Amino acid sequence: MPENTDEKIAEDVQAGKTQAFGELVTRYEKKLSRYAKKFLFDHLESEDLVQEIFLKAFLNIQSFDTKRSFNSWVYRIAHNLFINEIKKKGKEPLPFFDPDTLFPHPTEPKKADDAIKEEELQKMMNACLSKLSPKYREVMILFYAEELSYEQISDILRIPASTVGVRLSRAKKALKENYDKLYQGK
Repeated sequence: MPENTDEKIAEDVQAGKTQAFGELVTRYEKKLSRYAKKFLFDHLESEDLVQEIFLKAFLNIQSFDTKRSFNSWVYRIAHNLFINEIKKKGKEPLPFFDPDTLFPHPTEPKKADDAIKEEELQKMMNACLSKLSPKYREVMILFYAEELSYEQISDILRIPASTVGVRLSRAKKALKENYDKLYQGK
């Protein structure tokens, strides 16, 4: 039996089957937690904000158009909360990229020195990403870490898909320039 789509579950919640919302929480909790941790400083704060995302989604579920993507809708709620939190605190998001999100996982067991190399790579990636403006970091997170399409990112950020592509291209170029400045002495 095929699994219900997010949109079908949201439709059930709209029809009064509120317990079905738990399935959406189960499906999105890890994804939204990862997104929050990559975009904000405090892991405890991230957990609180993820709970707030689900609360807002539940309270506003009646306004969700089930003909659209629930994924984009809930990520838009998250985006708005995170941006508001950053503005409220007067701080920039801290990029936190796990190299596993950007590079394929190895198929062979890890060796002892792999962990050291991975940690070094993560530090280098963080240093390079910290130099990017938030609009570029965000598309990098959504595209590479969250594996969203240009259309989904466009929907979340409310920018044209072509702008997503341009920002991603500029982000990659800036990332390489940051790497060259920090580690190649160029």
